[in-house]
Amino acid sequence: MSASTAIAYLNGRFLPLEDVRISPLDRGFLFADGIYEVAAVIDGRLVDSASHLARLERSTAAIGIALPLSLADIEAAQKELVARSGLTEGLVYLQITRGADASRDFIASPDIQPTLFMFMQDKVLVDLPGVQTGIAVATMPDLRWARRDIKSVGLLAQAMAKQAANEAGAQEAWMVEDGFVTEGASSTAFIVTDEGIVTRPYSQSVLAGCTGAALTALAEESGIAVIRRAFTVDEALAAKEAFITSASTLCLPVVRIDGQAVGDGTPGPVAMRLRALYLDFARATAV
Repeated sequence: MSASTAIAYLNGRFLPLEDVRISPLDRGFLFADGIYEVAAVIDGRLVDSASHLARLERSTAAIGIALPLSLADIEAAQKELVARSGLTEGLVYLQITRGADASRDFIASPDIQPTLFMFMQDKVLVDLPGVQTGIAVATMPDLRWARRDIKSVGLLAQAMAKQAANEAGAQEAWMVEDGFVTEGASSTAFIVTDEGIVTRPYSQSVLAGCTGAALTALAEESGIAVIRRAFTVDEALAAKEAFITSASTLCLPVVRIDGQAVGDGTPGPVAMRLRALYLDFARATAV
């Protein structure tokens, strides 16, 4: 992280990231009792902000954390953080936990106050390495809890899957349950078949990806069919193309799964077209 982006926000204050102090009794630390969001920044502006804030509101409501600020005020704080940091391209990480209690107890105090923390990350998004060559994914058993639609800070299973994928020479892990791909460890999984683009339907089994939702809407507007159904690893290996979406990758072609080539082993035209469409959308609607 550069010095220019080493600025954070904590409970109403902007301060150097190195000066941030959060209680060791914070329930986010002790119980993973919190929610997070990651939004892209391109040309110094927040991408698809309304979608990310709406998901933040859904996730915090699902676990009973009251937002400490209105969505408008949270967005204003994010924009101020971007402006103060001078960030032109990268990510805004936002985390809300239930807060710090006087002692560690599974039952939170009724008067506990949420902790709101944000910081920036420099990251190349537009010319992301891997776009022209594609990435590899490795499949892993999906060991996560049942409410994957909630964007919880409890990411141990995903971190373990990412580490195992990295050790296997892959850049992402695809989680597999009952023979079907659920999603990536930090992304939404897509394949391209004769039907169109195929991705898992929204349910408690997967996170409703903001980037994926925008991209599927753009695909339909451009005449590409979107089929929401589960698909197997074998079907992915037989697909014409595969790709992932997320705030940190936008739309990124997948060219190998468990060491086997997808299609001809190079980024396909559908994924590249959708990436271009998404970048146009991102720049046109950023705030």
